[in-house]
Amino acid sequence: MTVVADRIAKLRSLMTEKGIDAYVVPTADFHQSEYVGEHFKARKFITGFSGSYGTAVIGKDDACLWTDGRYFFQAEHEMEGSGIRLMKMFVGDTPSVTEFLQSYVPEGGTVGFDGRVLSMGEGQEYEEALSKKGIHIDYTEDLIDMIWEDRPPLSDKPAFFLEEKYSGESVASKLARVRKAMEENHATAHVLASLEDICWILNVRGDDVEYLPMMLSYAIITMDSMELYADENKLNNRIREEFAKNNVHVHPYNDIYEDVKKFSSDTIAMIDPMKMNYALYKNIPCKIVECANPSILMKAMKNPVELENIKRAHIKDGVAITKFMHWVKTRYDKEVITELSSAAKLKEFRSEQEGYIDDSFEPLCAYADHAAMMHYSPSEESDVQLKEGAFFLNDTGGGYYEGSTDITRTFVLGSVSDEMKKYYTTVVRAMMNLARAKFLYGCYGYNLDVLARQPIWELDLDFQCGTGHGVGYLSNIHEPPTGFRWYVVPSKNEHHKIEEGMVITDEPGIYEDGKFGIRTENEFIVRKGTKNKYGQFMYFETITFAPIDLDGIDPEYLSKTEREWLNNYHKDVYEKISPYLNDEEKEWLKTYTREI
Repeated sequence: MTVVADRIAKLRSLMTEKGIDAYVVPTADFHQSEYVGEHFKARKFITGFSGSYGTAVIGKDDACLWTDGRYFFQAEHEMEGSGIRLMKMFVGDTPSVTEFLQSYVPEGGTVGFDGRVLSMGEGQEYEEALSKKGIHIDYTEDLIDMIWEDRPPLSDKPAFFLEEKYSGESVASKLARVRKAMEENHATAHVLASLEDICWILNVRGDDVEYLPMMLSYAIITMDSMELYADENKLNNRIREEFAKNNVHVHPYNDIYEDVKKFSSDTIAMIDPMKMNYALYKNIPCKIVECANPSILMKAMKNPVELENIKRAHIKDGVAITKFMHWVKTRYDKEVITELSSAAKLKEFRSEQEGYIDDSFEPLCAYADHAAMMHYSPSEESDVQLKEGAFFLNDTGGGYYEGSTDITRTFVLGSVSDEMKKYYTTVVRAMMNLARAKFLYGCYGYNLDVLARQPIWELDLDFQCGTGHGVGYLSNIHEPPTGFRWYVVPSKNEHHKIEEGMVITDEPGIYEDGKFGIRTENEFIVRKGTKNKYGQFMYFETITFAPIDLDGIDPEYLSKTEREWLNNYHKDVYEKISPYLNDEEKEWLKTYTREI
């Protein structure tokens, strides 16, 4: 019996004791964070699968894991011998988790899960679907905790205050804006569970979540105070000083579940159903107003101080990426460089930059056919050496006091086929087409997505995901409420019109299974242009500066306008980045930013 199989046996014993027919274990913390800390890796514990996305369902005589195509190979390898079946999401007639529970759990049976790690929306979906069979839901117990003897404790890492020279707005101002939104929604209390919103309002950052510089916390905002639920030991004197000025009171982290039960009957609680866990929602006894957290749009529209800082962060990041590109392309055929060792080297280059804190997300360093899996991240089991005659895709980012970055560059190693160059050039054209957009205010991401997608569609190809997403300021790298895709996905919360000051990525790609993957990604700031009788025109200011590998470009496929854009972009790259390079790197950069 494997370690995982033994854990499942213990879980099943508990399930029998408590009358539970199926137990759901998602990949989540109490706040629906994109990444989770070690304490919250319950799904990894019970399945052995270490990928960042997936949901496990343990039944009395069956066990399944749902994940997407990024992780099929990894999941099969890591779960070998466990008895867990891999449910390949979006492949064939694979049932959803809800559909499986409907068919598997007997009429009148019980589905269990820790309601703190399941979203409000998922919990409501289970309620609606399972009630048709009289299936009961028990969300009150964390059964994994009962069998995880050496479970890592909750993070106790210290938080820090983000001064206004970085944030550009005081805590008092942010609270005033949130309270105005509460008034507009006739709410007397605003219950917050999303870390990025709480930390943005308080100008606080932490180190409790992998790749997400947040502090574990909940909050209740009223018209005269803010009740913060967090580990008080994480707070330094500077934070305490700011809290005292703004009537912010600190309570033990988990006390919020009991405190919301004390809301009076005339309390009107404003909550965001997409940013609330199921257990917290079920504990609120009063009238509820459901709407998006107002801070989501506020923090997405960056202020002038933030925008200038972000531009500085991108110069630092561009220096690191350029040094990395030079290192890879001049050394891959002279020494052993692997996907994992390259990721470590890039982190080293970033750490040399002043103000660097950590990577902003898990590095995606993918060689050759690995890059065909668009969100592949190397592991010790999958790691390979870089060799000639292939593409090497790097989708990475850095977190700096001046902001977060997200950049993808695909490097050409040696010579590649004419077809590969055609595809590479097409991807660059796609990125440029969107970057050059001019449009009237009121457009949404789905109005403009086709600009990036059209050159790829012309080849009867598609990249089957969004073209870009919002980026937070030293916060979540995938920031709502705006992004680029050609159709609306409600769960992605990317359907707000494009606003001035938003920072959005532009990252089209081509992915050929078993062969290669290509992606080129820049970020830009949304700016106001001309205003006339037709309305307010908008445009994008590119803020990512690092060379696009000219070894992959076939100029034959570029129009005059596209060639001019690329040449001007590379001129800017050289001017902005070269002052920070040594002589060898500077000479190399001259070649890779030359006019074509």
